[in-house]
Amino acid sequence: MNLSGSFCALATPFRATNDALDLEAFARLIEYQVDSATRGLVVAGSTGEAAALSPEEFVTLIETAVRCSAGRVPVIAGTGLQSTRKTIEHTRLAASAGAQAALVVAPAYVRPTQEGMYRHFSEVAEHGGLPVILYNVPSRTACDMLPDVVSRLQSRAGIIGIKEACPDESRMRDLLSIKRDSFAVLSGDDPTCARAILAGAAGVVSVTANIAPAAMQALCESAAGNDVEGTARHQSILHDLFELLAVEPNPIPLKWCLHRLGFGADRLRLPLLPMSASYHAQAERVLNESGLLEHLARRVDSSPTTTETIK
Repeated sequence: MNLSGSFCALATPFRATNDALDLEAFARLIEYQVDSATRGLVVAGSTGEAAALSPEEFVTLIETAVRCSAGRVPVIAGTGLQSTRKTIEHTRLAASAGAQAALVVAPAYVRPTQEGMYRHFSEVAEHGGLPVILYNVPSRTACDMLPDVVSRLQSRAGIIGIKEACPDESRMRDLLSIKRDSFAVLSGDDPTCARAILAGAAGVVSVTANIAPAAMQALCESAAGNDVEGTARHQSILHDLFELLAVEPNPIPLKWCLHRLGFGADRLRLPLLPMSASYHAQAERVLNESGLLEHLARRVDSSPTTTETIK
């Protein structure tokens, strides 16, 4: 699996009437990603409200993503849970549904030691039945997997990379200094991903790619090519979107944007609520200025576009 470029951390659309999965909107979102050069799909991660999904819905989403992507891009399932045993079971479930890899977050809330995290990921890689991408996001999990542990884990069979969402420049530098050629380091923080890729990271697992997939891939390509000026230009274009998607916890602002762009209802499952009305004017302005509303309207009409704003 080529872990480079922009991978989309897909949102999960729900129907406004009965809170069920909106698989039609999900399928259109996947087609939008594939058509826009997104390099891979992450299904049922935190952006996809994984904690609110039933096991049956988890399987349905993966099967739908596999069917709709039709081998054009890899499907990666978010399988990390608080228990090692449950994470292994969840990863096997994802494998049976057709996922090509598992994104496994550090166990949240339970706060394992560094050695506990090493043992956790080693067991999942050995027994889960899928290649494992580590996921470190201390702001959500209350535990931080340090580079020394990552260095040990990258030598384990079946562990192929890490999504590092700690935005500190020193953290990315430390990871890149110890990584092997067969191990991919991906940013998990959209606003700083260009800096990470310029420093040697392979790409990003992106929230923003849900609504601006082509722009995120262009940012990755520019940074990977060490085009500093071009990267700064792409970063500037995306800046307001990055800020908008952070006004409330992810995926709250993203769900509003996806609804406005025609990808399902502005519906989240409790305890998450729709974006506060005080941010609607800002969101409307950013989507209009980015060109996304115009671009998606043209896409629905199946007419060609030559817009040079965000696509």
